[in-house]
Amino acid sequence: MPPPREHHQPQEEEDDDDTAGVVKLISAEGFEFVVDKKAAMVSNTLRNMLTSPGGFSETRQGEVRFPEIPTHILEKICQYFYWSLHYSSGKETAEFQIEPEITLELMMAANYLDT
Repeated sequence: MPPPREHHQPQEEEDDDDTAGVVKLISAEGFEFVVDKKAAMVSNTLRNMLTSPGGFSETRQGEVRFPEIPTHILEKICQYFYWSLHYSSGKETAEFQIEPEITLELMMAANYLDT
């Protein structure tokens, strides 16, 4: 008599990679920046918003509104996210250019975003 066959339920693949996909960052003026989620995760604040199990709208919708961050500052922050990903290994280095006239606004936004 053959041994009993085990019946395996098909398992859904779990997406352990919380950084897959894109996220939409929306400035005070309503301009939308669509960035890789991996890049957005450079910010600890965004990481918490997008991965928290609390059912936040940011987690469900994949978009975050910044009513206090103007477009030109959010654009520079998005550039920094990609710059940081590229140079985080430390194998190569490059200076991230910041225009002096936006330094204060950029520092305030970076502080909020924990970047």
